[in-house]
Amino acid sequence: MKKIIIGADHAGYDIKEFIKKYLEKMGYEFDDVGTFSTESVDYPEYAERVALGVKKNKNNVGILTCGTGIGAAIAANKIPGIRAALVSNSREARLSIEHNNANILTLGGRPFDKENVRKILKAWFSARFQGGRHLRRIKEIEALEKKYLRK
Repeated sequence: MKKIIIGADHAGYDIKEFIKKYLEKMGYEFDDVGTFSTESVDYPEYAERVALGVKKNKNNVGILTCGTGIGAAIAANKIPGIRAALVSNSREARLSIEHNNANILTLGGRPFDKENVRKILKAWFSARFQGGRHLRRIKEIEALEKKYLRK
């Protein structure tokens, strides 16, 4: 079974705590890498923690939250091999897996709609990567990473 690495900055703390309850209810195993309060912190630190947890084991996936989800997604995507997708609805969540094989789901925490978050999580966890032409595109993304990485 996949392990989920979950993290947030202070603005994503409340949605992270909501997501943890959902994951527990659904029987998913997860590691919470912080933050553990609403005290102001910087999202790149938590994006890195989640991304490295995902990178450590190809079966792991991550969930990141910050105020809008934008900063956390940008920061996580700096780590080679990470495909963090900022989504706002269940269709985007499903397609982030089916077409992009996303390994980190990124959500905005201010504000958030509990029912929408449940739908997003359900869609994300039930979707499967379609491969085919989408695999070709993932390989092209990996080639871009290698092209621009410092040696």
